[in-house]
Amino acid sequence: MNKLKYCFASLLFLFAAVVSAQEEVKVEREQGHTAQSKFRQMYQEFATPNTYRSASGAPGPDYYQQQANYKMDILLDDKNTKIYGTETITYINNSPDDLEFLWLQLDQNVRTKDSKSLLKDGDGVPLAEPTEGFVQKYMTGNFDGGFNIEYVKDASGKELPYTINQTMMRVDLPQSLKSKAQVSFSIKWWYNIPDHTVSRARSGYEYFPEDGNRAYVIAQFFPRMAVYSDVEGWQNHQFWGSGEFALTFGDYEVNITVPADHILDGTGELQNRKDVFSKEMMDRFEKAKKSYDKPVIIVTQAEAEAAEKGFSEKTKTWKLKAQNVRDFAFATSRKFIWDMQAVKFGARDVMAVSMYPKEGNPLWEDLSTKAVAHTLRSYSAHTFDYPYHKAISVHAKNQGMEYPMICWNYGRPDENGNISDRVKYGMISVIIHEVGHNFFPMIVNSDERQWGWMDEGLDTFMQYMAEQEFGEAFPDDIAPNAKYPSRRGDPSKIVPYMSGDQSTISPIMENPENVYQLGNNAYGKPATALNILRETVMGRDLFDHAFKTYSHRWMFKHPTPEDFFRTMEDASAVDLDWFWRGWFYTTDYVDIGVKEVKKYFVSNKPTKKMQEYMAERNVTEADLPPLVYLADEESEDFNADLKGKAPSENSKTLNEYMMDNMTAVERAAVKQPKYFYEITFNKPGGIPMPLIVEYTYADGTKENITYPPEIWRKSDKEVKRVMATQKELVGIMVDPKAETADIDTTNNSWPKKDEKSDFDQFKENIKGE
Repeated sequence: MNKLKYCFASLLFLFAAVVSAQEEVKVEREQGHTAQSKFRQMYQEFATPNTYRSASGAPGPDYYQQQANYKMDILLDDKNTKIYGTETITYINNSPDDLEFLWLQLDQNVRTKDSKSLLKDGDGVPLAEPTEGFVQKYMTGNFDGGFNIEYVKDASGKELPYTINQTMMRVDLPQSLKSKAQVSFSIKWWYNIPDHTVSRARSGYEYFPEDGNRAYVIAQFFPRMAVYSDVEGWQNHQFWGSGEFALTFGDYEVNITVPADHILDGTGELQNRKDVFSKEMMDRFEKAKKSYDKPVIIVTQAEAEAAEKGFSEKTKTWKLKAQNVRDFAFATSRKFIWDMQAVKFGARDVMAVSMYPKEGNPLWEDLSTKAVAHTLRSYSAHTFDYPYHKAISVHAKNQGMEYPMICWNYGRPDENGNISDRVKYGMISVIIHEVGHNFFPMIVNSDERQWGWMDEGLDTFMQYMAEQEFGEAFPDDIAPNAKYPSRRGDPSKIVPYMSGDQSTISPIMENPENVYQLGNNAYGKPATALNILRETVMGRDLFDHAFKTYSHRWMFKHPTPEDFFRTMEDASAVDLDWFWRGWFYTTDYVDIGVKEVKKYFVSNKPTKKMQEYMAERNVTEADLPPLVYLADEESEDFNADLKGKAPSENSKTLNEYMMDNMTAVERAAVKQPKYFYEITFNKPGGIPMPLIVEYTYADGTKENITYPPEIWRKSDKEVKRVMATQKELVGIMVDPKAETADIDTTNNSWPKKDEKSDFDQFKENIKGE
């Protein structure tokens, strides 16, 4: 009979649990949610694994990528601000496909007079417009930019037919390029170099009226092969201005002719250093190769100021060679000061380099190369040792742009030589960011044209870590006892965006051309998501191992978003589909709070609710085994005599169980909780996150518990937890360290804190003034 009672009781409570679960699902559906949807596997969103890309996120056995090698002769005409070039491309078809034609990128065509990029966005009359922008928009003609293609010829000198469609050029081959074969062809071209300070171009020149000189930062300056891959064949999406570049790895030999008094550096290793360096420069260079603690000046400010007055009529050719890079860029001017410092990576030395006009000093001489060297160390520690022989930071007004081994960065004292914290930190941050792009996407070579976040977001996340480490490594360069003031990465920084107008917010998994707020979408939100993933969801050890695994797997290859997502799970054993879905595929936000707290005490008597439940099913106490009941302090079941007593003192059945089934030693070791609390946590936000809770007790002690995100898997809107404690609970705080980017903290505490409205705070501020 005893067994029958227990069997019946088990069925009774199983039935109760099923009914409860059905009620939860019913509520979820009525609210437009299915509890399981946030935690289902992402088979529908992800591409199906194949022999090119495995289910683990690693390259598959049949993975391939094309190669494009370039030999170029470049002439920069400083007087007329034009650039001329001839290039020979050798294209190696490693794909299994025969190719009827080739696609090249003509990114400068975004600046032709009739460019469609000028017409792609709607506009309206603004409340006000900066004077410079107004003049450029309404009072000047369009800049006459874009490539002028003089010829395209095959290896024998025969003209090849080609078709230009905006920023893309198709070269038709006389016969298909067979799999594993290669073809060589030549292109001759020229274009007008834009003033990048006026047109916001990614490359061009800045003119200095005080001395009549220009400083050039030159990129996207030659027709470049588009990517052909297993993912979508030719990546021949047009360049509209925001979506950056998808490029093929290859080897470069580039000869660049500039005025003889110019200083030049760029992608690749300088081949004729003794021809273009003076004896003093060579001596300083040799010294720099052994200087690991501070930069050595190669060209001094005094020498640069003297060169500004020369305007040589002669020319000099700088010869650069690079292997296994995806692009090429260079900077040149007679205004440049030049410094270098060695950075040690095992048995290898890498040169950290800066080039800047006198207008950048003293800021650049003090901090630029220091920031370059720090970035190389920090990023390498989190990914792989930097593989190239140098990294260059070039000063350019209002610029922040990246290429293999070289980048342009802003940050300049004002006319009176004053340097604000905003300028200083802005310069350090942009140098870290742009030098960091050597890792993503220059080496881990994602498709920027389609997935802006895969380079900008990953790099901004890495930038955040490097900035915080910079503050620790160089405390004298920031405010005393202060953290580095990172603009992005900390969870609190993304809250205004995620809580904003949904009509101007897009999922991270959106093309960068199609979003309103590119900075938040491609930079800030993914950086914050990865920071939260590292610090709160996975933990540093698991995250760092997985992130390094991804970085090593896809060095000098073309990863997709799925390759990243799958590798992070593959190398950590953490199921993150819910995380990718919430943070990357939706515009949901995080909002978790405390809805209700109820206090209970142990009783030996069935509660009224239990009695009703039993009556509905014709069950009596005689049908059940001995049970323990919890009486709600606010209900009619509560008896003041229950308060403050041990459970065994209030429940005869519990006392009997302990006496009959436990030894005296075991009973003495039992810690009987005096207080029971049922806490209801709710989740108004759409993104499930770990439930991080700080409990405060009457004696002043605190307890922190992090419930895994799976706590929301069966009920997406609210969950209950029972706390059994010997101490009285007096406070609850959700997300006490602001780790999750919770957009509404007014519901995070119990008892609820009285928080002033923005208007009340505004009135107090007015009174204070």
